[in-house]
Amino acid sequence: MTSAIILAGGRGERLRPLTADRPKAMIEVQGVPLLAYQLQWLALYGINNIMIACGYRYETIQDYFADGSQWQVKLQYSLEKQALGRGGALKQAIKNLNGHDDAIVAVNGDVLSSQPLDDLLRFHRRYACLATIATVPLRSPYGIVDLADDVTVAGFREKPELPYRINAGIYVLDPAIVECLPDMGDHEVTTFPHLAKEGQLRAYHSEHYWRAIDTVKDLSNLANELENLPAEKLPQLLCRKV
Repeated sequence: MTSAIILAGGRGERLRPLTADRPKAMIEVQGVPLLAYQLQWLALYGINNIMIACGYRYETIQDYFADGSQWQVKLQYSLEKQALGRGGALKQAIKNLNGHDDAIVAVNGDVLSSQPLDDLLRFHRRYACLATIATVPLRSPYGIVDLADDVTVAGFREKPELPYRINAGIYVLDPAIVECLPDMGDHEVTTFPHLAKEGQLRAYHSEHYWRAIDTVKDLSNLANELENLPAEKLPQLLCRKV
């Protein structure tokens, strides 16, 4: 049985005032908390044993989701008594997690994705590494000016994809990674660079729908995007009733 950890302790300072009374993962998308979409996404791929790592305003998560039965999952909660950072929160959650086998799916609590998790898990098991990160194309936050020569404008491209990839905040981890995680701090600036040097980190290239919500502008852009997309192009989970 594969288990999952959702890192949902973020305060979401750049989403104020929306996060004044709730953690970042409880921000609503089309009237439903982002965390509810993540639970449904995990359950869709048979991942039902889920640990939510929480801290700030954790009671809003527990009051809303309780034991997770309404979402056909079994929820456990790993509560930070002090701020541990994402790496410390992940380490504590793995230690508190019951019922995992060879792999743990971990996801940041501020992302929305339709990535098929069975594909990601197969990739991770094929390479037998300590950690796999899903990557997505980097999209320019600005429009691009195309030049025919040094001074002649040939055209414009509105926020195109760039020839680089970024960490999507979706991982598959071998349980043994717990020994490499910090007690306090961020795994993306400590553990992952170390694993990369040791050849124990792999990148899975996702081309599926993915968005991260970090600011009020991100939330507004997402709402506009979903409002204007044809139904057949919406991520699968947004077409399902939560």
